[in-house]
This record gives sequence, structure tokens and C-alpha cells, in this order.
Amino acid sequence: MQGGPCCITLFVDGDAAVSELVSERTHESETISLWDKTAAEPRVDTGLNSDCSCDVAIVGGGYTGLSTALHAAQAGLDCQVLEARTLGFGGSGRNVGLVNAGLWMPPQEVRRRMGDARGSALVDLMGRMPQYVFDLIEQHQIQCEAKRNGTIHAAHSVGGLRGLASRAEEWKRLGAPVELLSAEETAEKTGTTRFHGGLLDRRAGTINPMGYTRGLARAALGAGARIATGVRVTGLVRDGAVWIVETDQATVRAKHVVLGTNAYTDDLWPGLRQSYTVIHFFQLASEPLGDRAAHILPEGQGLWDTAPVMFALRRDAFGRLVIGSMGAVHGGTTGLSQRWAQRQVKRLYPDLGEIRFEDAWHGQIAMTPDHLFRIHRLAEGLYTPVGYNGRGITTGTMFGKALADLMSGTDTDSLPIPVTDLQAVSGRSLKTGFYHTAFAAHQLIKSF
Repeated sequence: MQGGPCCITLFVDGDAAVSELVSERTHESETISLWDKTAAEPRVDTGLNSDCSCDVAIVGGGYTGLSTALHAAQAGLDCQVLEARTLGFGGSGRNVGLVNAGLWMPPQEVRRRMGDARGSALVDLMGRMPQYVFDLIEQHQIQCEAKRNGTIHAAHSVGGLRGLASRAEEWKRLGAPVELLSAEETAEKTGTTRFHGGLLDRRAGTINPMGYTRGLARAALGAGARIATGVRVTGLVRDGAVWIVETDQATVRAKHVVLGTNAYTDDLWPGLRQSYTVIHFFQLASEPLGDRAAHILPEGQGLWDTAPVMFALRRDAFGRLVIGSMGAVHGGTTGLSQRWAQRQVKRLYPDLGEIRFEDAWHGQIAMTPDHLFRIHRLAEGLYTPVGYNGRGITTGTMFGKALADLMSGTDTDSLPIPVTDLQAVSGRSLKTGFYHTAFAAHQLIKSF
């Protein structure tokens, strides 16, 4: 699809579409994203040399798995992380890097769906999670370009601004440091007059998401955890009071197992992958723009908008403009997605002129029907959180700590959300394929 006409195909088999997209991007480049190339934290690449035993076996080397390993190791548990590819290969290394407070939906909607007591507790916890993430970064001196100047939820329409006003009113009632911006104030903070206003959340900020991933790994190793990459888990078998974790290199015996794979879950546990819908989010990064882009988000906030097909915008520590939206990359840095990005930048910043995009990538997001994440007890001693709905940094970190507490002896009532049974999403594969096609069509329409 390099530079050629866009061919939009409806993938009836959504799982096949996901597999094809991941393998396509992997073969295009040895790195999975801009963040993979620019992260200052060193890579961790260690195999599993022999059979071993541990207290907690953790499948997946992203935010959830590494946060679980760090917190469990700090609690004195023997932990083994097993990652099939490289650390951060999934959504953690492909993230936009916005450390946002709260959930996808406004606080009042969370309470309505979960009940006042449970909902209020979760809203409070998620409101405090950006602080927790930045505290971890400071405590372990994680090199991830951390900047805590807030994020801006920008109103793409008058209706979008009304929704933001409702959010702002509720967050202020709860004592959160948020500010509803006028169109003029939004223009001052974003460098564009295209928005009707915005919601500035000063709890939030931006990071290099791969730097944070590797920093968590370094901290977990320092606490005594073990990490193995390039090790694919092929089976889980219960043997009395322990789990036999079978891999393509060796066998691990563990008292507890955590599946921290979220949107990159495979068929290791039957039915898990069918419990959420996959959508993609793509990004393109420009060459360093220097003073040319100094007026764009001059205070360093990250931005996303209220449109149904939302887009995100930020700058990195080296002056690159990073822009993205829902959907997969089509044509790398020379095809449809690049044309879409050029068109959006021109619409927002007509005086910037032509820019060159150097990197393009996409990641997968696990969406649940009600936009609330889940935690499942799949069997005795086997847990998995899933369905982060685009809030991976704070949610993965939070679940890692919560699961470590659980493995250390706390009760399931202490978890952020109630434990629930697996439930398949009706028409999941068809929905995944539909979204892939619809977002590709949106890119095509918005590229003119």
C-alpha cells in the first residue's frame, strides 16, 4: 500500500485482521515505534535458560506485567516475567504517552454504572494514579521524558464543549485541579484556533511510554524479579497447588499466574480474547521541527479531542510532532496515513508548511462494551485484568500494584473493581473488522 490508492476491505474475521496488521508492522522495521528508538532506558533481553519455580509467573512484559513484578518483588515474592517478544512490544511501547487521570467516561457515568460506593472509590483511585506514576518515575529515576504540565481534552464542536463543561463541573466538585478553557485560552495553549475550548487537567502529563516500560523493568530487576524475553508461553496446567507454565524454552512452576497481555492476548486461555473488541490507534512522528513548532503546545501538554473518531497530538522531547488517530497505519510514512497526517497538520497549523514524517506505527486497544475494565479470576491462583479502553499507563500500573497486593495476601474485596466471569462480546470478530474498515475509510475521507 506504499503510496498507492487505498483499498478498503471489510475483514469479517477480525482476529485474522489483527494478526495480519501486527505481523505487517513488525516486518517493516526492527523497532516498533518512535519511542522504541528514542527511549533512554536500556533494553532488557534475557532468555529462560532452565526450568524454575517462583511465587508469581507473569505473562506479558508491558505496564501490567512489569508493575506486578515490581510491586510483588518489593513485597518479598519471587517473580518471573515471561514476554514472548521484547518488553513493551504490545500497547505499552506503542502508546501515545498521555498519563491521564480518570477513566474513558466522566465520573458521574462511572458511578451510575458501578454504584455510588464502588464507582466513587474507583474515580478517586484513577484520579490519583497520575501522581502515583510520576512518583514511581521519580523514585526509580526512570528516564522517560516525564513532563507534568497537564493534558488538554479539546472540544472539536460546540457539543463537545458542553460535554467537557459537564466533566469539568463534576471534577471540580470532587476537588480535582481542572480548568475549563475558552476557545481563546485553548488557542493560546495549543497554537491553533480550530477548537471551541478545552479541559485542562493539571494532574496529568506526558512520558516516553517505552522509556517508562523499560524503567519499570529495571526497577523490578533491582527489587529481585526475574525477566525473560523472547519466551512464548504455550500452556497452563494446574498441578495440585501450583501451576505448570509451559513455554517454548523451559517450564516454570508457580503458585500464582498473572496474564498481563490485555489487547495482545492470544489463545493461551480459551475465551479470553473474545471478551473485548480490538481497535487500533496509529501515530506518525515528524522529523525534529525545532523553532518551527515552538508555538504548538508550547507548555508541553498532550492533547486529544472530543470527536467520535478522536485524534491525539503532542510533541516529544526532541521537537517532533506526534499525531495519531483511531485505526491502523496504511502505507507507512509515504501512503494514506501520511497524507491524513499532513492534512490534519495543515488544517490545524496552516503556517507550519510541509513537514516530513519519519516514523509510523499502530497499537491495539482492548475495548469493552461499557468502557469499564475487567479483572477475571480464570481459575484458582490465575488472574487477568483486561479491557483498558485506551488508558493503559495508569490502569496497567494500578492493576500491577493491586495484583501484587492480592498475591501477598489481601482479599479480593481490596481490588479496584469486582472480580467477574469471562463473557464473550457478541459479534466480536465482525465488530473488530468493521472498525478496521471504518477507520481506514475515515483516514481516506480526511486526507483530502
